[in-house]
Amino acid sequence: MNFHLTNDQEMFVESVRRFARAHLQEGAVERVRSPNYPWDATKLIADQQLMGITLPEEDGGLGGTLMDAVLAVEQITLVCPRSADVLHAGNFGPARALSEYGTPAQKNKYLEPTLSGHGLIAIGMTEPEAGSALTELKTTATPDGDGYRINGTKVFTTHSMDATSILAYVRFGPGIDGIGSVLIDINAEGLTFGETSKYMSGDLWRQLYFKDVSISPHDVLLKEGGFKKQISAFNAERIGNSARALAFGRHAFNIAREHVLYRRQFGRRLCDFQGTQWKFAEMAMKLESAQLVLYKAATNADKDLPSATETAMAKHICNQVGFEVANDAMQTMGATGYSESTLVDYCMRRARGLQIAGGSLEMMKNKIAEGVFECRFPQRLPDD
Repeated sequence: MNFHLTNDQEMFVESVRRFARAHLQEGAVERVRSPNYPWDATKLIADQQLMGITLPEEDGGLGGTLMDAVLAVEQITLVCPRSADVLHAGNFGPARALSEYGTPAQKNKYLEPTLSGHGLIAIGMTEPEAGSALTELKTTATPDGDGYRINGTKVFTTHSMDATSILAYVRFGPGIDGIGSVLIDINAEGLTFGETSKYMSGDLWRQLYFKDVSISPHDVLLKEGGFKKQISAFNAERIGNSARALAFGRHAFNIAREHVLYRRQFGRRLCDFQGTQWKFAEMAMKLESAQLVLYKAATNADKDLPSATETAMAKHICNQVGFEVANDAMQTMGATGYSESTLVDYCMRRARGLQIAGGSLEMMKNKIAEGVFECRFPQRLPDD
């Protein structure tokens, strides 16, 4: 069992680190304070060929592993936390699903712009009455000629302010087997938007309303029976979520470490106090433990879709540790950490949001328990 990166991985990490410091470090604070998507960073990252790291070369990717993408997310986050969203969008979620299940025409229309830094695909899953209980979604795809009419609404859609297209989960028929997904251009007739809302992280979102939105049969990603495939691909999304959450915690840790090395109170450096030393020892152990779980999940997945149980474990521990470490880093820095003069507050708020996004911590525990007992535990009440 080898806990060291390979020579190729070390070289890749160093190249990403150099790129991030040279091109993304300047403006990092401004990016996190802006509600706008960092398109400037998107073009830089795309030009560096860091979009589609895990995707096959024939799809415009690099043919790398999931572990490669995790390493890149870490290095980008440690320099410019906001730019981690760009890397995530180009390597996980809809991009991964399109690469796995999309037709050549769909990849050319929707995936290529994302990988080249000109497009952004949002994933429309959550609805007013379908959050953790995603299979209760009500957005419908009704046959219309050789295409479909989409009707329904989506909420809490990440990137809904800036996306160029939407990968929407829809219902072709009743039950879980009736769920599939379609691709919708952001300018499609019949797609309208609700008022702008803001997350605690500062990111903006808006409700999506589909009113007889007409789509071609060529824009159907997965028809009936596609739900399990979509969720399997979504496990890769959770690996990306885990990597960002943990990296947010480590970024805050690094800032706080520098602070306590030089900040003096009562004539001593803060790091000279045993209370501070123990706090950082605890944070370091948490980060190291979570990273091992994350690396195990990513490495075991290799180029295949990751294990649901290992992914749930990684997401839970990385979400929790990322937030706890960022929160403790803020506490050690006092008012400086609480202010917006550093990025610690942003890392704490973003890590907290990732405990909800992509599957709540509670739902991850359910998934882990199913792995432990090797059976499913349905949350829905049985029919009378």
